[in-house]
Amino acid sequence: MLLIRRAEVAGEIVDVRVADGRIASIEPSGSAIGGADEMIDAAGAWLLPGLHDHHLHLLAMAAARRSLDLRDLDDLDDKGLDAAVRAAHADRPPGEWLRVVGYDETVDGSLDRDRLDALAPGRPVRVQHRSGALWVLSTAAVDHVLADGSQRGPAPGSGSGAGPGAGMERDASGQPTGRFFRLDGWLGARVPRGAPPDLAAVGRRLAARGVTGVTDATPASDPAELRLLADAVERGALPQRVMVTGGAALTDEPSPPPLRRGPVKVIVADHALPSVEELERWFHRAHAAGRPVAVHCVTRVALVLALAAWDSVGAYPGDRVEHASVVPPELIARLAAHRLRVVTQPGFVFASGDRYRSQVDAVDLPSLYRCASLLEAGVAVGGSSDAPFGPDDPWQAIATAADRRTASGIVLGPTERIDAVAALDLFLSPLEDPGGPARTVRVGVRADLCLLSEPRHVVLDDPAAASVGATIIEGKVVHRA
Repeated sequence: MLLIRRAEVAGEIVDVRVADGRIASIEPSGSAIGGADEMIDAAGAWLLPGLHDHHLHLLAMAAARRSLDLRDLDDLDDKGLDAAVRAAHADRPPGEWLRVVGYDETVDGSLDRDRLDALAPGRPVRVQHRSGALWVLSTAAVDHVLADGSQRGPAPGSGSGAGPGAGMERDASGQPTGRFFRLDGWLGARVPRGAPPDLAAVGRRLAARGVTGVTDATPASDPAELRLLADAVERGALPQRVMVTGGAALTDEPSPPPLRRGPVKVIVADHALPSVEELERWFHRAHAAGRPVAVHCVTRVALVLALAAWDSVGAYPGDRVEHASVVPPELIARLAAHRLRVVTQPGFVFASGDRYRSQVDAVDLPSLYRCASLLEAGVAVGGSSDAPFGPDDPWQAIATAADRRTASGIVLGPTERIDAVAALDLFLSPLEDPGGPARTVRVGVRADLCLLSEPRHVVLDDPAAASVGATIIEGKVVHRA
């Protein structure tokens, strides 16, 4: 039994008793005395439900921790990438694979297998674009993944592993350039598997931010990926509650317990746009299996295509748009009419907003990662990080949803600001209902809690992960600052 004394709940200072994984009582401060195996004195700090991150990628987060991350370099320029890859090449034994993440062509320059060969001669290297949509491989790596002769095959997103198809870029002579689009599953089955992913480190990092539940939005095509997550949850390495999507290939597959089965992830890939008819088939298949769809849309074209498919097929309860990075004003009413929900990432405004200002078409800048206009139109909006492709700190996303400031302090999309309470609520909705009513601390609910180190008004004035004092999942303290 756990007793949390002198916590601020709903504006009152109370004692909260937890038993059998649920909140057993909430009493005026000083009423609950004794009978507890563990006691935390909140000293007037705010107790709220644990945060839910409605879109991230757990295995990719674990992999990123043991990769060369270009975003960690002090000098993010062409020379910086070259020097970092050369140094990593010199530091590793011959033949060992080098995995690099955080590549940004606008900062690091154009990248293909020839450039990687010059930086790391003879070494298999794979470099992931910051968006997660592209891998660039060295010649040694290309030769390895194509060793089985799979030069042709279906387009990405078809759910087959027969070949790279349209996702493998070729030069004028027909040779692979080393650039592979949206082929995570296909490549993952062909590169050597290293040590098991350290999901425990990911779980600890999430817990330190007050996160008690996540939705893994990876379009997995291999059930083994889901089994890795299920095993980590079962062992307690991932203490969070985990909902999974999976790609179209796993539409009819049950999720291994204790994972929760979520919507089917559908990718509208901008480098190889599907037809409306293809989207309709994917939507029909998911809905026939009793599952909603979670549709990846990062451009206005992708969103238009997805809405055209919904116009034809109709929306199923729980259907959602992932990212909705660009939502032109004329499409907001159509999202609302279909009762679609949006799972967005305000943190990108902070992390990438300065780059957006120089690269994104001026007409689209006011439409980036909308919040206020969607909520005003009646569209349910859930918050997420898209980690590791976006910053994994939900508190940064909460602060940015409220102030819309980029890393340099420029306000991007001021009309999309929401107040701090609404911003926090983006991360308090249930896993199965992103954008739904915010969960509350009350008797009888599961004790998934985040105890902050400050009172409510202080936290809302300056949301920050440093305010997380303790994280509790099903009545068990999994993190204490």
